[in-house]
Amino acid sequence: MIFLEKTLAVATKYGYMFVDGIFYTLLLSAITVFFGTIMGSLLSMLRMSRFSVVRFIATAYIEIIRGTPLLLQLYLFYFLLPDLLPFLDDKFLCICIALVLNSAAYISEIVRAGIQAVDRGQAEAARSLGMSGVQNMLRIILPQAVRNILPALCNEFIMVIKETSLASTFFIGDIMSQYKKIQGLTYLVIEPLLIAGIIYFMLTFSLSKVVAAFERRLKTSD
Repeated sequence: MIFLEKTLAVATKYGYMFVDGIFYTLLLSAITVFFGTIMGSLLSMLRMSRFSVVRFIATAYIEIIRGTPLLLQLYLFYFLLPDLLPFLDDKFLCICIALVLNSAAYISEIVRAGIQAVDRGQAEAARSLGMSGVQNMLRIILPQAVRNILPALCNEFIMVIKETSLASTFFIGDIMSQYKKIQGLTYLVIEPLLIAGIIYFMLTFSLSKVVAAFERRLKTSD
């Protein structure tokens, strides 16, 4: 009972800090998925290129990013970017870049799988009508691939929300950063941690239900 009272007291007194954390978490996640989708789409095109050198570079990038821990990448970009590019001295921006580059590697595979899921016969039919490769991709392949890609992108957004918790190492204002601040103010560990866990669960659970409904609607429209 005392534990519950402490938890409610923390939520009441420091709720505004958790609200700020939700804002920064969702902002960071949205930026990551938006720019990650743009870069990931480009990477997927490069990986399917006719040129072996281009395919090698794109594949090497994807494998290196996917084969190393995200936390390591966050540390690397946080400390390395300001040294290489002095104008990038904002820690939030450095973390955004690291997350975007990480997410792009995973999204590229989502996009590539969505494109390859489209029936090849349609591409051949387009070529027989005189369409160029670019026209074929823009008018035939991508419109159909988007239907395969969107649900996976929504799930990627949910995953990124959880992954942003690692960014709290650098205190950029996300939910876990706010938890650490509240812990320092209250000297309580479990109570604010429980509140942070509930917030993460509510965000991811509600978004997962939206994604599931979206997928059902897509299947119905088929």
